[in-house]
Amino acid sequence: MNLSLLILIPSLTVLALLVTRNRSQVCWLSFIGSLVQIGLALALYFAFTKERAAGNSSQMLFEQTHELFRTLHIRLHFGVDGISVAMILLTSLVVAAGVLVSWKIEKMTKEFYFLLILLSLGAYGFFISLDLFVLFFFLEISVIPKYLFIGIWGSGKKQYSANKLALMLMSGSALILVGILGLYFTCGNDFDILHLSQATIPDNVQYIIFPLIFLGFGVFTALFPLHTWVPDGHSSAPTAGSMFLAGISMKLGGYGCLRVAIYLLPNGATHYATIILVLSAIAILYGAFVTMMQKDLKYINAYSSVSHVGFTLLGMGMLTQTAIVGSVMQMVSHGLMTALFFAVIGMIYDRTHTRMVNEMGGLMKVMPFISTALFIVGLCSLGLPGFSGFVAEVTILVGSWQNNDLFHRTATVAAAASIVVTAVYILRAIGQTVMGPIRNKSFEGLRDAAWNEKLAAIILIAGILTIGLMPGWLYQLLQPAAEIITSRLGLGIK
Repeated sequence: MNLSLLILIPSLTVLALLVTRNRSQVCWLSFIGSLVQIGLALALYFAFTKERAAGNSSQMLFEQTHELFRTLHIRLHFGVDGISVAMILLTSLVVAAGVLVSWKIEKMTKEFYFLLILLSLGAYGFFISLDLFVLFFFLEISVIPKYLFIGIWGSGKKQYSANKLALMLMSGSALILVGILGLYFTCGNDFDILHLSQATIPDNVQYIIFPLIFLGFGVFTALFPLHTWVPDGHSSAPTAGSMFLAGISMKLGGYGCLRVAIYLLPNGATHYATIILVLSAIAILYGAFVTMMQKDLKYINAYSSVSHVGFTLLGMGMLTQTAIVGSVMQMVSHGLMTALFFAVIGMIYDRTHTRMVNEMGGLMKVMPFISTALFIVGLCSLGLPGFSGFVAEVTILVGSWQNNDLFHRTATVAAAASIVVTAVYILRAIGQTVMGPIRNKSFEGLRDAAWNEKLAAIILIAGILTIGLMPGWLYQLLQPAAEIITSRLGLGIK
């Protein structure tokens, strides 16, 4: 499998968009390009599992190396493990769904799709890069497009939200860059992740560099209290922008925390694990209780994302193999779930011109498909068995409970208790939105989802159900990579 195709296909798509003038052609070209991305992601998954089944136990598969700057030891070094493959699958599904729900974008259509595909290029490059400098480059590709998405196509306080998002993400990037340079100069001027993993990094150096990198990526993944850009950014972004921000961008941060901070600096991770767990538990409970007070559907999904991402960081902070597998499963599950949630919110807003739950009601009567999709994503969010949310959160909680001391188990119980709060705000929001009588008579003539909206929802629902009903394939995909990470921690907890 040639990993360069994951960079080449989005690159060719954006170049083709630049010379395309017809709006319809722009939409179809973007959609076809996104379908090719899904095809490549699936081909990568099957090729990866085939190699593993054949006995290839290399840490990274399909490695490619090309020199960029020999004197600075900067290389295009690509390779994937199970975690990378899972993130690539997630990205392809969210991008395709984002293209479909944006089908009726009228304002600067070509530029909109150009930025959306460019974001996918940055995500793919980030997930396959094994050189820290190149990984950082692909991470930065996504910052300016997100700013433009909100500033041009956003709504509400879009300028404030765009500026806040850009400033906070660039601050996180600055911390990451300082941490990466610290690793580079400490380990003999080398950016290669696999080489750095073999280097001996003194504990006192790890204690300095780890918080820089973890906090830097933590900004991207909404680590409490660095999460404040999330509700403002999501509420002002266009639908596809919100889908990418929550579904993919926040996962770049989680992936970076795991791949760079915890994997390369295991003693630093062990040293700061208690702080990570405290912040994660606060995020889970804080996000859940704040969500209960929201009336705007986008703010409900945004603050609930803070809570759900808290589970991701909790799994990392527990430092057990099962918890780390659950953490990555939560990243994939949350990416699909929150992308679907924002897609459905966008569909509702396009028709009702409101996101306030107390202004809606009875939408099931006029929009049965959209209402059903809202039910499905809500049940996934509250952790109902059969959906991906249940599988991911239970795996994290089981892995967390393997730490048998009072502190870790208290954090586990606190996280589990948030599920009850989640059920309250999800069921209340869905009930007020789609159940009961139609409160506004103007809603009686609303149309249900169009073909493109139905296809977008089906793509994301298929991913949610595939994980929820058959989680074994994902667990087996992630388990070897998680084992390598925990073996470096030296805790002996499986």
